[in-house]
Amino acid sequence: MTIETKNAVIESAKFFADRGLTATLMMDYGDGGHQGFGNYMLYAPKGWSAHGKCFDACGHFIYRCLQVAGAEDWGKLPGRTVRVRADLGRIYAIGHIVKDDWFDPEAEFKALRAVLQPGATD
Repeated sequence: MTIETKNAVIESAKFFADRGLTATLMMDYGDGGHQGFGNYMLYAPKGWSAHGKCFDACGHFIYRCLQVAGAEDWGKLPGRTVRVRADLGRIYAIGHIVKDDWFDPEAEFKALRAVLQPGATD
């Protein structure tokens, strides 16, 4: 699939505790298309096999989403315009609407993990 860069408006910003803590931003492309961004496990509760294996992905994910969207409050994300790098299957990164500031969770989490958990593997 081809990855495209396009504009989107954040339609909603939600946290979920159904499979650990996850956060999802729903994007509206303005042409009837919608797509979710995120849904990474940000925290695994005690008793879960991933407990203790998560680094501070939660704080980093929340901070970078706010930073890229130009917001200081999670509740103010809906209505913000961002850029996305996506294909039909998923959004790979979100970017500031005018600045060259992109948040690619997979790449940033890998870099953080290398610093915070030397020797850890994905």
